[in-house]
Amino acid sequence: MAALMAAAALALATAPSAGAGGKASTKVTINGPGDVYGYVKSNKPAKCAKNRKVVVFKVRPGKDKRIASDTASKNGNRYTWSIGNPGLKPGRYYAKAPATPKCKGAKSKVLRVPRPK
Repeated sequence: MAALMAAAALALATAPSAGAGGKASTKVTINGPGDVYGYVKSNKPAKCAKNRKVVVFKVRPGKDKRIASDTASKNGNRYTWSIGNPGLKPGRYYAKAPATPKCKGAKSKVLRVPRPK
């Protein structure tokens, strides 16, 4: 019984804070390879998606290469970003929304640009 109570106390102590002190969650997506664009989503969109900086990187050995950046703006009921058509070469790319004082950072899934056949 004491072990169960200790485990419960530990779980509560290490659980992420969802209250006022915690940062809001953020998600960023990437689509391409022609026009490269995506969306910034958050449970607090006015603070974490509106005017959010998004940076696109190419995966490389060592430090990833910065390709371009944009700021998310409202488009209908979503916040979208776009870097146009930068002529991506074959490789793997991702978008990143850096953390802010009130919002968690986010990284998209990898966009794979295939080699021409």
